[in-house]
Amino acid sequence: MAAQKDIYILGIESSCDDTSAAVLKNGILLSNVTASQAVHEAYGGVVPELASRAHQQNVVPVVDQAIKRAGIEKEQLSAVAFTRGPGLMGSLLVGISFAKGFARALGIPLIDVNHLQGHVMAHFIREAEDDHTQPPLPFLCLLVSGGNSQIVKVNAYNDMEVLGQTIDDAAGEAIDKCSKVMGLGYPGGPIIDKLARQGNPKAFKFSEPHIPGLDYSFSGLKTSFLYNLRDWVKEDPDFIEHHKEDLAASLEFTIVDILMKKLRLAVKQTGIKHVAVAGGVSANNGLRNAFHDHAKRYGWTIYIPKFSYTTDNAAMIGIVGYYKYLDKEFCGIEKPAFSKVTFK
Repeated sequence: MAAQKDIYILGIESSCDDTSAAVLKNGILLSNVTASQAVHEAYGGVVPELASRAHQQNVVPVVDQAIKRAGIEKEQLSAVAFTRGPGLMGSLLVGISFAKGFARALGIPLIDVNHLQGHVMAHFIREAEDDHTQPPLPFLCLLVSGGNSQIVKVNAYNDMEVLGQTIDDAAGEAIDKCSKVMGLGYPGGPIIDKLARQGNPKAFKFSEPHIPGLDYSFSGLKTSFLYNLRDWVKEDPDFIEHHKEDLAASLEFTIVDILMKKLRLAVKQTGIKHVAVAGGVSANNGLRNAFHDHAKRYGWTIYIPKFSYTTDNAAMIGIVGYYKYLDKEFCGIEKPAFSKVTFK
C-alpha cells in the first residue's frame, strides 16, 4: 500500500491592512508571516487605497518568506487557500489575484475561505502533533473585531450558525472611535487596553443598550461616551489628560459587560458550556479576564486563542483550507471577492 502523501496548504490573508501567508503540513502550522501597515496611523483609520497598494508590495515577499520558513519548495504545495471576503474590496483583490495566479502556475487547486470562519477556526490551529486543545463540537464562539460582533454556534468547520450579531457598530469599532475622540491615536484597541489596566473601571458610567434577544448594539454607548466627554471637557479642558486611565477602564468595562451579558444568555439558551472567543478584540485583557471569571463562576470550559491568532493572520485561513482540502471543496478561478459580512 502506497504511503499517504503529505498535504501542504498555503494560506493567504489580505482582507484589511495585514498581508499574511502561512504554510501548514497535514494541519500542523509550519510558518505564519505577517506584514503590517503603519501608514494608516497618521489617518486615524485604514485608508483602502493605501492598504491595497501596500498589499501589492508585500504579498510576494510575505509568501516567499512563509514558504522558506516552512522549509519546503513551492512545488510541494497541495493547494492555495485565500480569503475571499468579507473585507476591503481592493485589499481582497490583491490576495485573490495572487492566489489565483500562483495556483494556476503550479497546477494546484484553489480554496476560498470566509474571513469570519477563519477567525472562529483559529482555535484549530495546531503547532505540534500532540496539541489537543481544540474545543469539542458543538461550541459557542464570541467573535469580536473591528468590523464584527457575533455569537456563533459552531456545529462543524463548515456549519456555523449566527445566534446574535451587532445591529450597528461592532465592539472594536466603538473602541477605536472612542479612542479617536480622546485623541489617543489608532488603532485604539491596544491603547485603551493598556490604559485600562491602570484605571478604575467603575469611575464613570456609560449607557448600555437594551436590545432584545442575542443581538448587540454599540452605537448608543459611543454616543453616550461622546456627549459625556464633551460636557466634562467644557468644565475642565484638561479632563481627558487627567482621567484617561479611568475613562479607558470604564469604557472597556462597559463593552465587556455588554458582550458577556448576551453570551451568558446564549449559554443558558443552548445549554452549551464550551465557550470560545475569537477576533481582534479577543486580545483585550479585560475580555480575557471576564472569560476566566465566567469559567469559575458558571462552570464554562473556555478557549482563548494565542495573541498571534487574534488579529488577521493566514494560519487561520490555512487551517480552514486544510479541512476543505480533505473534503475536496475547491473553488473555480472565476469566483469573485465579496466585501459584505456573511458566513456563506
